[in-house]
Amino acid sequence: MANSRNQLSGIIGERFSEPRRLPIASLRAADSPRRGGEDAEHVRLLAEQDAPLPPIVVHRPTMRVIDGMHRLRAAALRGEREIEAVFFDGPRDDAFVLSVGLNSAHGLPLTQADRNAAAERIITTHWHWSDRAIASVAGVSAKTVGALRRRSTGEVPHSNARVGRDGRVRAVDPAVGRRRAGAVLAERPGASLREIAARAGISLSTAKDVRERVRSGQDPLPPRQRGAPRAAPAPTPPCRRPDRDEIDAELRPIVQTLKRDPALRQSEMGRRVLTLLDVHALESAEWDKLAANVPTHCATTVADAARKCAASLQNFASELERRDAPR
Repeated sequence: MANSRNQLSGIIGERFSEPRRLPIASLRAADSPRRGGEDAEHVRLLAEQDAPLPPIVVHRPTMRVIDGMHRLRAAALRGEREIEAVFFDGPRDDAFVLSVGLNSAHGLPLTQADRNAAAERIITTHWHWSDRAIASVAGVSAKTVGALRRRSTGEVPHSNARVGRDGRVRAVDPAVGRRRAGAVLAERPGASLREIAARAGISLSTAKDVRERVRSGQDPLPPRQRGAPRAAPAPTPPCRRPDRDEIDAELRPIVQTLKRDPALRQSEMGRRVLTLLDVHALESAEWDKLAANVPTHCATTVADAARKCAASLQNFASELERRDAPR
C-alpha cells in the first residue's frame, strides 16, 4: 500500500504523515468510491486475522477515512479503541482521488460500476488531467475516460493542456500551443522561454523549438503538425490578447474550487493566496472596462506595472512547481 501511496503522491503532489495511533471514535466515515458500502464478510475475515492491520489513511482536515474502512470496522469488531493511521493533508477533491486510487490498487476490488462512477467524478474535479492519468487512478481504460468525458455536461471546463501521469503538462492539440507561442514571439521577440511557455501553455522544450524555428524564418509548426492549410485567423479586437477569453473562462472555476479548500480558507496565508487569485479572476468585459478607464497619460506606466505583476506571479507559480516537484 505504501508504494501505491507514493505513486499517487506523484500525481496529486502531496505527502503523508508518519503513522500514528488515532482513537477510532474520532474518525468519520469515508467519502468512498464503494457505492454499496463495506462488505460485512470481508470485515469479519479481517477481524479474525491475528496479524496487525496495516495503517489506514485519514484526511486530516475532515478526519474522514480515505482508505481503510474495512480495517476500521474490523478493529472496532475486535473491540479495539485505537487504530494506526497516516494523515493526508491535501484538498477534499484530491482525498477522493487518493481513495479511488488506493482502493483500486489493493484490498477488496472495486466493481466496474464503482470505477466508472469514480472516473466520471474525477473528470469534473480534475478536468485538467489527461485521460490516461484519470484512468491510471480509477483502474479503467483511457478509452473509457475519453467516452465519459465526451458524455459529461457542459459544466466540465475544457482546456488545450492536460496534466499527465508524470505530472507534466501537455497540449491536447500541440499545434495550438505552437501557434500561440509564435504569436507571443511576434509581439515580444525578446520574451524568455518561461514567458513563452506560460503564455502559450506549452513546455519549455517546445517553447525553445518554436523560438529557434521563428528566428530561422521557419514555420513554428513542424511539417507533421501542419496538415491542410488553415484559414486566416479572425482579426483580434484592439487591446485584447487573442486567448484572453479562454484563460478567463478556465481561471474562474479553478479559483472557485480553491475557495472551497479548508486548508487555504482556514489560514491567513491561504486567504491571502485566495484573495490574490480572486482579484485576477475577472470576466473579459471587466478587463475591458478597467482598460478603458485608465487615464491616457499613465496608460504606459500602468501597462508596465501590469507586466511586472504578471512576471511576479509567474515567479510565484514557478516556486510552487519547484516545491511540489518529486524528489
